[in-house]
Amino acid sequence: MNHARQFTRISYAALAALWLTTAPALTQTAAGQADDKILLTIFLRHDQSKSLDEINAQLKRQGYYQKFPPPDIDVVSWYVVMGIGQVVTLSVPASRLREVNRAIEQTAWGGYRTEFYPTYDYKAVAEEARKQNQ
Repeated sequence: MNHARQFTRISYAALAALWLTTAPALTQTAAGQADDKILLTIFLRHDQSKSLDEINAQLKRQGYYQKFPPPDIDVVSWYVVMGIGQVVTLSVPASRLREVNRAIEQTAWGGYRTEFYPTYDYKAVAEEARKQNQ
C-alpha cells in the first residue's frame, strides 16, 4: 500500500475520532430551551509546504491573531493534532456564523486549509436513552 495513502487514512480516522469525542453541545437556557448558539468545529490543516515560522509570519501579516476568533465568540476547545494542524470548537450564535467564516477567510487561508463542521450536543439525549433502555 502507498504510504501516503495509508497515512491519509490513518489521519482522517484520527481526526474523526478526535472530532467525535470533543464536539460538545448546543447550549441551553436555564429553562431547558435551546438558545441560538451552535457549535462549530474548524479543522485548521497546516500548509506543509511551509515551515511553521513561515505559517506564523503569514498569519501575523494577515491579522489572524487579532481577528480569530472574533470578539465574544466562546472557544470550547482548541487542540493541536501533530502533523495535521489544529482543531478548534467554538460556540457561535447562529447570527454570527458569517463573521466567523469571514475571519477565517481573511486571515487563516494560506497558512491553513480549513474544514467546518457544525455540531450539536447529543450527550443528554444518549444518557436518557441509555437509562430508559436498561
